[in-house]
Amino acid sequence: MQTYDFIIVGAGSAGCVVAERLSANGRFSVLVLEAGGTDRRFFVQMPLGYGKTFYDPKVNWNYKTEPDPGLAGNADHWPRGKLLGGSSSINAMVWIRGHPADYDAWAAAGNPGWSFADLLPAFKAIEDNAAGADRWRGSGGPVHVTDCSAAVHPLTKRYLTAAEQAGLPVNPDFNGASQEGVGIYQISTRNGRRMSTARAFLRPAMKRPNLRVETGALATKILFEGRRAVAVEYDRNGTTHRVGAAREVVLSGGSVNSPQLLQLSGVGPAGHLKALGIEVVHSNDNVGRNLEDHVGINYTFKGRQATLNQLLRPWWGKLWVGMQYVFLRSGPLSLSMNNAGGFFRTDPALDRPNMQLYFQAFSTVIPKTGERPILTPDPWPGFSIGLSNCRPSSRGEILVRSKDPREYPRIVANALSTDEDVAEMLAAVKFVRRIAAQPALAEFIVEEILPGPSITSDEDLIQDFRKRSGTVYHPVSTCRMGPDPARSVVDPRLRVHGLEGLRIIDASIFPGNISGNTNAPSIMTGWKGAQMVLEDWK
Repeated sequence: MQTYDFIIVGAGSAGCVVAERLSANGRFSVLVLEAGGTDRRFFVQMPLGYGKTFYDPKVNWNYKTEPDPGLAGNADHWPRGKLLGGSSSINAMVWIRGHPADYDAWAAAGNPGWSFADLLPAFKAIEDNAAGADRWRGSGGPVHVTDCSAAVHPLTKRYLTAAEQAGLPVNPDFNGASQEGVGIYQISTRNGRRMSTARAFLRPAMKRPNLRVETGALATKILFEGRRAVAVEYDRNGTTHRVGAAREVVLSGGSVNSPQLLQLSGVGPAGHLKALGIEVVHSNDNVGRNLEDHVGINYTFKGRQATLNQLLRPWWGKLWVGMQYVFLRSGPLSLSMNNAGGFFRTDPALDRPNMQLYFQAFSTVIPKTGERPILTPDPWPGFSIGLSNCRPSSRGEILVRSKDPREYPRIVANALSTDEDVAEMLAAVKFVRRIAAQPALAEFIVEEILPGPSITSDEDLIQDFRKRSGTVYHPVSTCRMGPDPARSVVDPRLRVHGLEGLRIIDASIFPGNISGNTNAPSIMTGWKGAQMVLEDWK
């Protein structure tokens, strides 16, 4: 059995960072096991191509939740990246760190080293911001962050003015001194191409002789000697392989795959594992539990003048934007669909924003089976204002269904399952309508398409957002960090409680969700976690 110093399971948003950091000094041999394949695909590299990867089984796990009462019985679609770069290779690229108070709450819960002041150096180190370095932002790091202000659709300026008329300040940088307000989103791209962690971290590191990356390698089990993780079993092309870990196994599978692999390996809720015939190595009821996710909805409007719909839908428009992208790496295909957005409070008494906004200068009301129709929008001038909650109180769980590693786990999201989350969402959708009613947008709008002017009562608004809401793809906390083994899975240094030689470094360790998109915090977690590994083995 071949042995490496470190085995990293998962080449995703965090795993690629861990691989680069652990292999950088040349002292350690590192193996990365990735169940998916290459990220060198046109629609992966083209920023707006993520509409094409939204259901593509070649690059996407395509998970589905259990029917959710909070979402009117709908079974929600959960895309997760199944390729080098993981979900950073198929996401919407919006670069948000979260509110400083989010991380200060992590530290206050007994996790030293995880306050915002502790983490700001890591955030700055991973970043190459197009605007340059300042007190808050970094330059020269692996991840290029692009300012899209000059490239967004002109309708975006109307949205910003309307939001300002509704009482929100215009904010030039959500990752700067303040998060609250509205503004243009910065995205993780460089020269018109997606800046995934595969591109930023892993591919440069793959030139090193001490790093090996295996694609198409589905990890099926962690092997233990007593309470120490010593090896990983994986399947590749129908053949079972075993590789040894002389120092540590690092799980970076994300909020679905990390708890799944732990449970398959006998680490998790003992009663559930025994019922499936899985031998229990270590009992911990928190593995797969405490699932948090952001839930969102769009309000869609018909406009009086052309939006991106009229450019992206016709063949000649597709030809034009395609030539723009191929020859100049510019135009709509070089951007995210979320041109702008913001953060606001549904209650002025709150200490920080609890809702996130998204503005899209096109609409996709008319469905297209099996594809997210970003590149085939509606035939009429449409645009959407979306929102999602930042710190929901609803909790779900992810548990394996059987001993078969190829069978998808049971995902119970429990979205909008608390009165608090429902009341918050009700206040938020009313605020979206308030923005749309301001002069800057009202003079442009012909009518509200979804949910439509007939939906006015609180009861109808709640019924509507239960039917139309869904994940905004930010699941966290299924292997959450904390000092108490009775309430968490990993300690503040990301070591699995009760076991040796095993860490988890990905978004599943978040003690609670952050206010905003989770990709930048996942990358930061990879950086911070790798630093801890190196400190412990120096």
